[in-house]
Amino acid sequence: MTQHDSPTLPAHRPGAPGQAPEAHDAPGPSRAARPWMPALLYTLGFLAVYLLAVCTPWGQRAENALFGLGKQGSEEAWIYPLSGAEYGSTPLPPMELSAKPTLMAGLAVIVVLTLVRRCWWPGCAALGVVLVTTGGKEVLKSHLPRPDLVGAPANLLDQGFPSGHTVIPAALTLAVVLVVSPRTRPYVASAGVLWLACIAAASATMGGHRPGEVLGATLLACACYGVAVWLLPSAAAPVATRSPRALTVVTLTAALAVALASGARDDTLTRSLVSGAAGFVCAALVWHAAVGRPARAARRTPPARG
Repeated sequence: MTQHDSPTLPAHRPGAPGQAPEAHDAPGPSRAARPWMPALLYTLGFLAVYLLAVCTPWGQRAENALFGLGKQGSEEAWIYPLSGAEYGSTPLPPMELSAKPTLMAGLAVIVVLTLVRRCWWPGCAALGVVLVTTGGKEVLKSHLPRPDLVGAPANLLDQGFPSGHTVIPAALTLAVVLVVSPRTRPYVASAGVLWLACIAAASATMGGHRPGEVLGATLLACACYGVAVWLLPSAAAPVATRSPRALTVVTLTAALAVALASGARDDTLTRSLVSGAAGFVCAALVWHAAVGRPARAARRTPPARG
């Protein structure tokens, strides 16, 4: 009767009837549940942001116009005392000179978690995400042209696509997600996206980067993460987990608040809102990449009943 009542049972079920399913029955999403499409979409998104924001006159005008709103410089930003730009202040990682130490500390955490949990394949994938993302940022930043299509002032011609400061929290968050346990993964991702929302919005509002540059950095990290998850062996892929629905609401609401506060300035509301919106979109992208897809995979593949 069980076989007739459960037409969705898999064709091959190891073990005796009534036996609890073994760990290898559902180690993680299969390649069918982990297609290459997300990585492709993130890559296309990266290219679209670059082409629209950097390679079109109206995209350049829109982003350059933000620098003309309010006073020049970053002193009017609320987060300026934590940026490290103020003399004697301690930078919020990875702002200013704390970028490299933050990256090194993040890599050390990944190595320690890999050794403790003995998750060799995910550990290698996590290191690959960080190294390829940060290294790719350097290559792209040096070789992607930024044509002057609108006769911009000399101080607006520097190439900053994608943003290096935004790449670090995005890549480290997605990398650590690969090596933590499934139960803690949503909470680690939640902390990471709040950090990212703060850094992305701060980078945009203080004039170090344009909104398109922080979005490009986040999409680059998501694309590298998507490729890493797709290439992982099925047995080593992240286990599909159902994150608490309330956690998504709380995380994204908190990310919006953090992004708006980090992007706020005393001299211009428009630039504050645009910077905050850019930080929030970055946070939402990483949350979707790290938690959104595995949660949907878990709902599509409920555990088999004995």
